[in-house]
Amino acid sequence: MAKGQGTKASPWQLKTPSGSSDYQMYKDEAADPPVLVCVVGKTELRYQLRAIEDLHTMLKANGGWVPLGSADEQKPAAEGTVEAWGRSARNPVSGWYGLRKGYRGRFGMYMPPLLEALGLAEVEHNPKNNRMRAL
Repeated sequence: MAKGQGTKASPWQLKTPSGSSDYQMYKDEAADPPVLVCVVGKTELRYQLRAIEDLHTMLKANGGWVPLGSADEQKPAAEGTVEAWGRSARNPVSGWYGLRKGYRGRFGMYMPPLLEALGLAEVEHNPKNNRMRAL
């Protein structure tokens, strides 16, 4: 289960799927649109808060394992990955869930561990090429 309450004062304490990096996430429901703030060292990324529910819905509809495929915003995402879905014109927000220009990528790195911590998904924890599926 997730350590932390998902608030700025008590953020969720998470690890990347490979276990190589620690980071924190918390909800800012007062923002417009409501956001998930992801703090990695001194870097802050922001994703639409609805990404939690939308990603879980996509995984349930898929019914199986989906590769994570994490990539920076400037790099293309491999087709059929969580990363590609997080920036696709065919997802529920018709594009990027990431909100901070230049830092909109890495959806496939930082969202899966949160869904796992919230009990919504299972995530593999190999050094590379991890996948996830809905619970």
